[in-house]
Amino acid sequence: MHLFYTPDLTDAAFYRLGPEESRHAVGVLRLRGGERVRLTDGRGLWAEAEILPDASARECRVRIVAREKNHGRRPYRLHVAIAPTKNSDRYEWFLEKATEIGIDRITPILCEHSERKTLRRERGEKIVLSAVKQSLKAYVPRLDELTPFREFIAWASAASASAAGAPIYKGRFVAYCDEGTPLADRVGLFPAMSAAGSCLSREYCVLIGPEGDFSPAEIAEARAAGFVPVTLGESRLRTETAGVMAAAVAQIAGTALQTDFD
Repeated sequence: MHLFYTPDLTDAAFYRLGPEESRHAVGVLRLRGGERVRLTDGRGLWAEAEILPDASARECRVRIVAREKNHGRRPYRLHVAIAPTKNSDRYEWFLEKATEIGIDRITPILCEHSERKTLRRERGEKIVLSAVKQSLKAYVPRLDELTPFREFIAWASAASASAAGAPIYKGRFVAYCDEGTPLADRVGLFPAMSAAGSCLSREYCVLIGPEGDFSPAEIAEARAAGFVPVTLGESRLRTETAGVMAAAVAQIAGTALQTDFD
């Protein structure tokens, strides 16, 4: 059953797909009256609907037959700040795979050693939305503008406590290559996330550097802001692979914690 993005979905019994989604449903997929589709507003609202007989590629109307809130809501939240790769295809691959696995927010960051200094945010948003549909998710991750590293660290530091003083990111981690530090002296991301999580707070933020890694000054600044140095294993990973690994580890750690507290 096909999934369509319907950001203005309400509690009404009938809904009209937007022009692009109507064209895709009727003109490309050749769906006809009586066939069932899924809808999501990208914020957790999920619906099953039936296409009406008068549907056309210009206007596809549907009747809502079932509706669910917080569909597929994960027991954790993940924010990855990652330096886009020189090869844009690799960065876009990360966007796609991280979305499929499960992620809430992505901030591309501009670092001292970054080779890519410009991005087309609109293209990235299309890739993320396509991955949401393909993986049948009810939440669309937020994709930010390219942000200077120090600006992001300043924001993360300021946002690290709510008005009540409780941490927003219970776990803040920075992953980087440091051949001078033995693996035994570094913390693995999974145990670090497991130790940071609780039944009330599983909010993770992970920093992933560029191909040339974070500079010593950036590492020091991240650590001063409360980001814990972590390792992703013995292998030296590409930037996009490290980002996907962070999403996968967060899913395993967050789900394991949910099981423990259930």
